Amino acid sequence: MRGVERPETLFSYVSLEDRIPADHPIRKLRAVVDALLRQMDDRIDACYAKRGRPSIPPHRLLRALLLQAIYSIPSERRLVEAIEYNLLYRWFVGLGLDEPVWDHSTFSANRERLLNQEIVQAFFRQVRDYAELRAVLSHEHFSVDGTLIDAWASHKSLAPIDEDTGPHQGQGKNPTVDFTGEKRSNATHRSTTDPDARLFRKSAGDKAHLCYAGHVLMENRNGLVVDAEVTLATGTAEYEAAEVMVERSVPANATLAADRKYDAARFLDVLRRKGITPHIACKKVGSNIPEALTQSEAYRTSLKVRKRIEEIFGWVKTVGGLRKARFVGLAKVKVQALIAFAAYNLVRLAKLSGWPLKAT
Repeated sequence: MRGVERPETLFSYVSLEDRIPADHPIRKLRAVVDALLRQMDDRIDACYAKRGRPSIPPHRLLRALLLQAIYSIPSERRLVEAIEYNLLYRWFVGLGLDEPVWDHSTFSANRERLLNQEIVQAFFRQVRDYAELRAVLSHEHFSVDGTLIDAWASHKSLAPIDEDTGPHQGQGKNPTVDFTGEKRSNATHRSTTDPDARLFRKSAGDKAHLCYAGHVLMENRNGLVVDAEVTLATGTAEYEAAEVMVERSVPANATLAADRKYDAARFLDVLRRKGITPHIACKKVGSNIPEALTQSEAYRTSLKVRKRIEEIFGWVKTVGGLRKARFVGLAKVKVQALIAFAAYNLVRLAKLSGWPLKAT
């Protein structure tokens, strides 16, 4: 018998909680994220005044940013639109069926106060500490690598540093730009859209583009992100950022794997002072890695395992939205990157055995 459309009912007797399948993986994430955010209550409370109108609950904003990274939502405007009609998103963020969704400008209004590097860095550390509590982090073997993050700026925004305007001809948002015969470099030009972006090429023969440098320290047992940095894109950024992360997160007597770009005397001196064994691929000419070390089985194993760090970059760029920065300025790009890496760790943890249905 052919079904007939019925008029919309005025009330629904099914709760939002009942509409989310009991075995949906997002339930595991929500339980753990709620527990981690509760541990940050004192830090978050310090960001708000004691009097005045109540704000949007900060936990909802932070959950929404994680949701954006996990489900590849390209912008905060689209994120708010999706929360409006997607019941799963509403449930994860903590909104009821009848509650209105905040405006997308709320994220911008809270960028300095709540959604800043300090708070997001603290949340990233909470996720890492939770992984350590669950005994899934390695303390003996690590890998480090870097990648490029395209800046939210184009070549047309480049202008000489000592001039107010670039070689633009015409008016409008997309003016004609003629760089014929003009040499552009970081020493002479700067983007008027994003002054922190730098011209950089990934390899010889490749074209230079405006970007930032992202850096990751991975533990080798389960491929989790232990530490992360975003810096200006320079020729020495990779091992300079690695030095910072090593001092901060790698214990003595551990091993550190990396590709040949890290085969630099300065970086190896840092590792030796801390008692870290450098499992670093050798440069073809003038390598600083002892030949005896390269013959060990542990060295060869580390160089194989370190390639898993590319899986992290692949996820945060294709799923987490970090292929191109959504913001202007190094500080805001750092926040975007830390959210993406925290989301990666949560998704990765959900796939490991022993993940609890409820955080303890």
